[in-house]
Amino acid sequence: MAGQVVHFEIPVDDLDRAQSFYREAFGWRMHSMPEMSYTTVTTAAVDEQGLPAEPGAINGGLLMRQEPVTGPVVVVNVEDIDAALARVRELGGRVLRERITVGDMGYSAYFTDPEGNTIGLWQTAGG
Repeated sequence: MAGQVVHFEIPVDDLDRAQSFYREAFGWRMHSMPEMSYTTVTTAAVDEQGLPAEPGAINGGLLMRQEPVTGPVVVVNVEDIDAALARVRELGGRVLRERITVGDMGYSAYFTDPEGNTIGLWQTAGG
């Protein structure tokens, strides 16, 4: 469903240190993707599709701190990432990174809202 917060991202300076911290502090499960300098984070039980099985739960990721992601980000699911970015611009937001392809999983982009907050967008491939 479009418009839901579906993911979080936490930028880090040291992936190994951050993985250890969040694993030990909260019991989060990690899956490192070194080719992308990214670690997926599972905070809740998942179903057979890898989606959170608990209503309202979200999983996320750790990524290297760099523009445009320098602080924690919530990621919103959209049906059409290009249309969502156009609407963001119309409403006074500023696109930080246009749509990029994320493997065969989907597309991501980042923008700032009129208050200066960085928000991520996600469109699932084929969606």
